[in-house]
Amino acid sequence: MQNNIRTSQFEFVALMASLMSVVALAIDALLPALDIIGVSIGTTDVVDNQLLITMIFLGLGFGPLLFGPLSDSIGRKPVVYMGFALFIGASFICVNAPSLEVMVLGRILQGMGLSAPRTISIAIIRDQFSGDYMARIMSFVTVVFILIPVIAPALGKFVLDYYNWHGIFYIQVLISLLVSLWFWRRQPETLSIANKKEFSLQGFISEFKELFKFKKTIGYTVISGFVTGSFMVYLSSSQQIFETQYQLKDDFPLIFAGLAIAIGAAVFSNGVLVIKYGMEKLITTALISFFAVSAIYVGLFFNEPNPDIRILILFFGLQFFSIGFLFGNVRAMAMEPVGHIAGTAAAVTGCISTIMAVPVSIFIGRFIDTTALPLFIGFSVCSALALILLFYLKKGKIQSL
Repeated sequence: MQNNIRTSQFEFVALMASLMSVVALAIDALLPALDIIGVSIGTTDVVDNQLLITMIFLGLGFGPLLFGPLSDSIGRKPVVYMGFALFIGASFICVNAPSLEVMVLGRILQGMGLSAPRTISIAIIRDQFSGDYMARIMSFVTVVFILIPVIAPALGKFVLDYYNWHGIFYIQVLISLLVSLWFWRRQPETLSIANKKEFSLQGFISEFKELFKFKKTIGYTVISGFVTGSFMVYLSSSQQIFETQYQLKDDFPLIFAGLAIAIGAAVFSNGVLVIKYGMEKLITTALISFFAVSAIYVGLFFNEPNPDIRILILFFGLQFFSIGFLFGNVRAMAMEPVGHIAGTAAAVTGCISTIMAVPVSIFIGRFIDTTALPLFIGFSVCSALALILLFYLKKGKIQSL
């Protein structure tokens, strides 16, 4: 019997990770093809190709405002199906895009569609778990989720070499259909009758106002925005850094995969350590480390050319190991006080953090031209602001005791 329970939880973790993983696939598999797509749709500035990555996050930010409250009314499962349907339709817009503007529109709609499975998976986890155990499940979900960034760029390059960039979108559609089928067959509805609410604008506004009464939720959501924004700069500029600045086009998928493994190692460790030390202590340690590593890089290479690739990878690896302790824990801390409105809370907190992250990413990304230094300056500033906010929250907690 105990073995069956473990197997059930294993499948649950894998399924929740799969719901999230289509997001990573839609982002990371496209990285090796950015230049080729740019030529195909007529972009004149290589920096504009970053929009194909950053603008999908715009949809990921706004989409939950619809799908989150809707899931609190009609259930988690129907909303996931709606999101995948929108994503598939948007994928065909991207495949047939004649210009940058149409491609960006398709990417925004893709993000809106994928915001449903991404947001609802978090709500489903919150429906069934709380506290440090919720963070533990989130960590294991993220470990599986991290496998996609490990293989996605290599998959994208393989399709690019043997077919064309359109094939990357077709594979995304196929995988989203398979995940939808698995979700339909194996995941029961988790929205309880007691937590079911009538879908209305007035109800959403009421829950929206209620959410802002929880200082802890808003504070950790803003911290998530700073962390996500700095990491988004890396996602959108990594192809430019490794392929253009370092001339490592063939090695780019391997480097990207190796750095993703650094995040995965931290997330896996977090699943064990969070029960022993708690989310707050791990978040504090990881943010201090994140800031220190980036500040050291800026101090060493300010106004200098790019260092040896091995040094850059070392600093990236240390940064992402710190980030691995932040993703699941920060989101879990934000969701902890608001389980009674999990759908709306997951939607609004996801929207705030993502909408914060998009302008941060676009602004910093515009400065990345000949060196990776602006990226580490962005890391330093974002982590410093996140630390200030974290210590403010901790101070408020101490005063209230």
